Amino acid sequence: MTHPPGENGPVEVERRGLSRRSFVRLVGVGAGVAIVGGGTAAFVANRPEMSPRQQGLPRIPDWTADDVPSLRGRSALVTGGNGYPVEDRSGLGYHNALELARAGAEVTIASRNQERGAEAVRRIRADVPGASIRFETLDLADLASVAAFAERMRASRTSLDLLVNNAADGGQLARQVSADGFERVLATNTIGHFVLTARLLPLLRAADAPRVVWVSSLRAATGTINFDDLQSAHEYDYGAAYSNSKLANLMLAFEMQRRSTAGGWGVSSIAAHPGVARTNLIPDGPGPDSTEGRNHRYMPFLYQPGAQGALPTLYAATSPQAEAGAYYGPAGFMGLSGLPAWAGIPEQAEDQRVAARLWTTLEQLGEVTFRRAG
Repeated sequence: MTHPPGENGPVEVERRGLSRRSFVRLVGVGAGVAIVGGGTAAFVANRPEMSPRQQGLPRIPDWTADDVPSLRGRSALVTGGNGYPVEDRSGLGYHNALELARAGAEVTIASRNQERGAEAVRRIRADVPGASIRFETLDLADLASVAAFAERMRASRTSLDLLVNNAADGGQLARQVSADGFERVLATNTIGHFVLTARLLPLLRAADAPRVVWVSSLRAATGTINFDDLQSAHEYDYGAAYSNSKLANLMLAFEMQRRSTAGGWGVSSIAAHPGVARTNLIPDGPGPDSTEGRNHRYMPFLYQPGAQGALPTLYAATSPQAEAGAYYGPAGFMGLSGLPAWAGIPEQAEDQRVAARLWTTLEQLGEVTFRRAG
């Protein structure tokens, strides 16, 4: 199936089954995976299996952006969302926002870069005439910016149906700190999203069947939560920092669902990962001379288009069949690419004791509480 033509032409979406192209790609993955660095090779060696709570679940039928239901009358916030197509790369959040707007939702994209955000809005409006979409400035690595953004959101609306915690920082070769003194990858990917979710909880709770989608990663399988060095102050590696932040996001998705159920919040919390997609995460992060940057150049077959990488998140955000507390990712080989399916859950992500401690720690670091969000 092809996606409706956009400004870059039709985007081919893979179906299940082993085509000649897929076979070649599989062979390439098998040959190349031993030299894929930054945690991917370790993931393949320790690929998480389906957790006991996922055993026996029915297979998800082939699902593409064409299957997004009507979202008219619904509101959505996508963090990031300004990664419009450049060369062969595009951001997952951009495709999330594009398809949500195409389905009729009132969409807000939020990021640091106002110029890129305005251009993303312009492109989406050109692709979807009449789209209800706007840009707001938000720096997730600055908690004052998060608080100001949440205040503007609360002042401009009475509810929020969907929050997609999508924006990500891939890290730099040298450790950097946020405006609040936190390690920047953790600050952007995890702390900022956690605080944003807490501050927007009143709006979410006022909506009908609201959802929060936390974007994780295959790299979560190699992550750890080390409370003795949560900020990577004693030992920093950008790949490890990214993996750890994505494990934290996955654990927070599960923990939020447990707390929503126990507290009667009425908010569904769901996790998703994109597999391996061609985005700006590497060029804007560790750069072309990193291991990941070299993989990006020399093994392009490992990377699926951003539009396809966005599908598990879109499924989690919009499908009536998406389940609260679930984790979705690509159905293909090793979860690298393909249409949405149940994703294997790393064993460490199921540790409820660590998740509860992480939640409390982030409430303290972010100076928020989900009991008195504001």
